Formats: sequence, structure tokens, C-alpha cells
Amino acid sequence: ATLEAKRPILNANPGLRLRIAGHADERGSEEYNLALGQKRAASVQRWFSERGIAADRFELVSYGEERPVCTESDESCWSQNRRAEFEVIAGGDTLVRPRP
Repeated sequence: ATLEAKRPILNANPGLRLRIAGHADERGSEEYNLALGQKRAASVQRWFSERGIAADRFELVSYGEERPVCTESDESCWSQNRRAEFEVIAGGDTLVRPRP
């Protein structure tokens, strides 16, 4: 649902480019978590691409476990740290609302 909500905005703003940052929880090695974050970001990019948004509108980065939003060691916290975040890298100054 979160990705689906972003799709109309991307369709209405063809100059909009986003950085997708993949994150992982603290479990696993640093290398494993960096790879997992990259896979997570690539999965989001692929989801948009399969729905007609050009893959070259996205820049991918992985932070692995480096930037947790929660630091407790339990499933509730780990699930918050397994995420993809978005940052506008181009076209954000000329956004238009999607048509209903």
C-alpha cells in the first residue's frame, strides 16, 4: 500500500527522481546486511518498474544495519529496521498533484 500510494505521484511528475535506501536489522554480518539492504532497495525499484515507472528514475543505496530507527534487540524493533526509505534527488521543486 505504501508503494502504491507513491505511484500516482511518480506518474504525475516524470522529472522526479528518488534515492531508495535499503536497511536491515542488526542480525547477520555487516556484509550480509549490506547485501540484504541492496536487495531490498532493488526489490522496490523492480516493483515500480513492473508498473511502468522507469528504473533509471531511482538511485539505489544500502545502509545495511548502519542506520537503525530502533535499537532494542527484539522482533518489534528489528521489523522497524528492515525497511526501504525514499529521498528526493531531483525534480522535487516542481511537483504537481496527481489527478484523481
